[in-house]
Amino acid sequence: MRAALLFMAFALWGAVMASGPARAQDFSALARIDPARSGVEESGQGVRLKLTISQPVPYRVRLLADPPRLVVDFREVDFAPLGQPDLSSLEQVVALRSGRVGPGWTRLVAELSRPLGFGSVHMVTGAADGSARVEVALEPVSEAQFAGQVKRGERPSDVFPNPSASAPPKKRPEAGGPMVVVLDPGHGGVDPGATRGGVTEADLMLAFARDVRESLLRSGDYEVVLTREDDSFVSLETRLTIARRAGAHLFISLHADAVEEGIARGAQVYTLSDEASSEALAKLAYRHDREDILGGADLSGTDDQVAQALMEIARRETAPRTEALAEAVVAGFRAQGVRLHRHARGQADFSVLKLPDIPAVLLEAAFLSTESELEKLQSAAWRKQAADGIAAAVANWAAEDARLRALIRQ
Repeated sequence: MRAALLFMAFALWGAVMASGPARAQDFSALARIDPARSGVEESGQGVRLKLTISQPVPYRVRLLADPPRLVVDFREVDFAPLGQPDLSSLEQVVALRSGRVGPGWTRLVAELSRPLGFGSVHMVTGAADGSARVEVALEPVSEAQFAGQVKRGERPSDVFPNPSASAPPKKRPEAGGPMVVVLDPGHGGVDPGATRGGVTEADLMLAFARDVRESLLRSGDYEVVLTREDDSFVSLETRLTIARRAGAHLFISLHADAVEEGIARGAQVYTLSDEASSEALAKLAYRHDREDILGGADLSGTDDQVAQALMEIARRETAPRTEALAEAVVAGFRAQGVRLHRHARGQADFSVLKLPDIPAVLLEAAFLSTESELEKLQSAAWRKQAADGIAAAVANWAAEDARLRALIRQ
């Protein structure tokens, strides 16, 4: 096996291509590459690219021809630490370049010595340090297969979605009205999420979100809002804005996990880690529209420190409700016979969990990297079983939350 680590201290950051991105320069990125945990490996006739970044961000992969190239686009990743990697030991990867392309996007291009096709593509999340790893495995394919994969990656005018896409108008929840549940099917559009055998996490989670919506509407007095209704890209910040402007009472983000090696099974429910919360609130105060940060409070005239302090108070009040919601989802799955991971509860620095006053959980419904788990996600019967578990969890949580809040008011 031949390998090249993507690291060279103080080296220059190259441009991607004359017709593509502009010359790279310093900028404030959402994530940063970790060169010590990234690399390119050749094994036999295949190539595996591993990129570890400081936190999960939207991404997409595709192939180009003449010459054959692998293109990986990220939502604001700082590739500067990669420098000019030494690829002299590799035979199938002849060049590696990176740079900015489109508003808020960066690109990594691996030029290949011959056409190779996708074997697998996925992002591994849930690391203790909040990092994520994108892995792309390339394998030999016929000319026709390569041409087909190139064609599937073509998009009109190579358009990149605007990171600040508009959200719906702000809505004030009506007193005594239905509970507003915001479901967030992960990924979408140029960000497919984990991929296996041509099946994407984005498509599976959209189907699952629709099933959960149906179960909620059938079981109680709810208004259900999805952060996306089709295979379109929605930025992480816009997902939070959608929740705020919908008047959300709770927020559930739906994902499917993947592991690099071995077999993993079962659902996991994540809440925002205590270690990540203070930094998250600071970023929220700096980056987000003030009217979308905290319900019932006008933060538009406050500075970052005041806004952060107010959000911290709200977060402390909301944290027990969030933990109760996570426990309710676990109990709902258990009651429905939905398999749970041996570590069913977890904490992590997920961006979509960072609104301080809305109970929010992220559900990893199953492991896309395990064949039997993928079959579950594709099964309408299993999705209904899991959706009913979530609906029961929301009902039980809402009843207990109302009881406890009534006691507090007394």
